[in-house]
Amino acid sequence: MVSDFKKKKFLHVFKSFFDTDGSGNIEKDDFLMAIERITKTRGWKAGDEKYKFVEETLLKIWDGIQKVADENKDGQVSQDEWIAMWEKYSKNPSEAFEWQTLYCKFAFTIEDASNDGSIDSEEFSSVYASFGLDKDEAVAAFKKMANGKSEVSWAEFQDLWKEYFSSEDVNAAGNYIFGKTSF
Repeated sequence: MVSDFKKKKFLHVFKSFFDTDGSGNIEKDDFLMAIERITKTRGWKAGDEKYKFVEETLLKIWDGIQKVADENKDGQVSQDEWIAMWEKYSKNPSEAFEWQTLYCKFAFTIEDASNDGSIDSEEFSSVYASFGLDKDEAVAAFKKMANGKSEVSWAEFQDLWKEYFSSEDVNAAGNYIFGKTSF
C-alpha cells in the first residue's frame, strides 16, 4: 500500500509536469503541450537542435510510460496507474525502467541551462516557474535540496531523484527536487 506522503509526491509530478491539460489522465497530447511549453520558455524554435532533443526525448518518455503504466491499454495513464508504477519503482530504484532513467537525465539537462554539469537556484527555479509553480517556493526548495550548497551536480541529482520517489522521510533532501517545499 502506498503511503499518503508518497502518493502526494507522485501526484505532484503527475499533475504539475505531465497532465498538462488537467484532464486527470496523461496522454500523448500532454507531452506535445509540454514540448511547446519547454521549448518556448527556452526560446528554442522547431528545427533547432535543442528543440529536436526535447521533442525526441519527451516522446520516448511518453512511449515508455505508456508501455509500463497503461495497464488497461486505453492510450491514457490514470492517476492510479501512475501511482502503482512509481510505487513499484520506489521498492527498487536501481531497477528503473529505461524511460525513468531518461526522464531523470532529461530533467537535469533542461535545468542545466548553462550546460556546465550542475544546476543552481536560478536554473532550477526558472524551469519550475515555467510549469506554473511558484518561483519563490522553487528557490526555497532548491536551498533545501542542495543542503546549503550553491549547485547540485549530476551525480547528486541522481541520488536526490531516487530519494524523491522512494523515501518516506519527510525531511529528505530529495523531496524538493520537483520545486515544492511541502506535501
